[in-house]
Amino acid sequence: MQPIFIVGSGLAGYTLLREIRKRDAAMPVTLVTADDGTFYSKPNLSNALAAGRDAAALAGAPAEKMAADLKATLLTRTTVTAIDPAAHRIRTAGAEYGYGRLVLALGADPFPHRLEGDAADTVLTVNDLAGYARFREAIAGKRHAVVLGGGLIGCEFANDLAAAGMDVTVVHLGDWPLERLLPVEAGQRLAGHLSALGVRWHFGRTAKRVDTAGNGLRVTLDDGSAIDADVVLSAIGLAPRTQLAQAAGIPVGRGIRTDRFLQTGAADVYAMGDCAEVDGQVLPYVQPLMVQARALAATLAGTPTEAVYPPMPVMVKTPAHPVAVLPPATGVGGGWKVDATAVGVNALHLDADGRLQGFALTGAETGKRNTLVKGLGAKP
Repeated sequence: MQPIFIVGSGLAGYTLLREIRKRDAAMPVTLVTADDGTFYSKPNLSNALAAGRDAAALAGAPAEKMAADLKATLLTRTTVTAIDPAAHRIRTAGAEYGYGRLVLALGADPFPHRLEGDAADTVLTVNDLAGYARFREAIAGKRHAVVLGGGLIGCEFANDLAAAGMDVTVVHLGDWPLERLLPVEAGQRLAGHLSALGVRWHFGRTAKRVDTAGNGLRVTLDDGSAIDADVVLSAIGLAPRTQLAQAAGIPVGRGIRTDRFLQTGAADVYAMGDCAEVDGQVLPYVQPLMVQARALAATLAGTPTEAVYPPMPVMVKTPAHPVAVLPPATGVGGGWKVDATAVGVNALHLDADGRLQGFALTGAETGKRNTLVKGLGAKP
């Protein structure tokens, strides 16, 4: 019996392995990872600084313990270079392996920043534990950080850096933070609370250059203005890792395309997590990943199971002013009904018939999210 191969040791890969073991203690599973296989929770990377947690504190069990606990073979520091779906084989730099079924849990890469300037190569990204270690080393003893991007990750890092005592400037193309998720009133309320923490904003702008300036850096924006800084962090988004699948002839779109069973266009090849486009949706959040892991583990254990998502509000980890948002489904009409209170913003997305289809809550209003989830589809 050929083993199941899981490619990727992030939260997706390890969560799937745990779910498999809940159902089958003996099924042979091999997990292949390009890094050292240490378990950690990626969502913690954007709120660890103010808590005083370095990379070592975020690291969980090492690969050897994960392999022993989960009764799996782990191939660390090993990159899969090619997949042969017809032969059910994968290749690495030094070997070739046969698989019974293959799961791609490859994650996503930061969007390339395409900045010019003699210091463009110093721009940081944080996408894994090693990247977080480099980030902590780079900001040690520094005062001013520029964050490129005011989306979810950019806002979380801006909050964390400011709470840790650094001066923070955010450069964001949108007119308010999280503009793809939040109505303007909610976005402006979040921006205001982060401003009160010391964060400065440049909305409607993009960075064009990063150059050396004395002992620091100078970030030049598209309007010609400049910001002096010590470090620059790019948080402009993530792109699902699709290259390996695409090279094997497996259909990809924004992510590796799968149906609700996480099955790709190749027999016995599945994809999940940040790399996957499941039934037309890329959902780079923890809750969808957990749903996918449970469904796929059941399928691999012999019970074909679709990934069926319950309502899953996205929680933005900005302690200065928390945010909970449940975007309406694609194609839903209607609009936002906004109530800005003293303690936060309560925005309800109502369809043309006045039925609740989504919400955006900030501050103390986030405590109403569970009640609103129960009221979805009804008139509030």
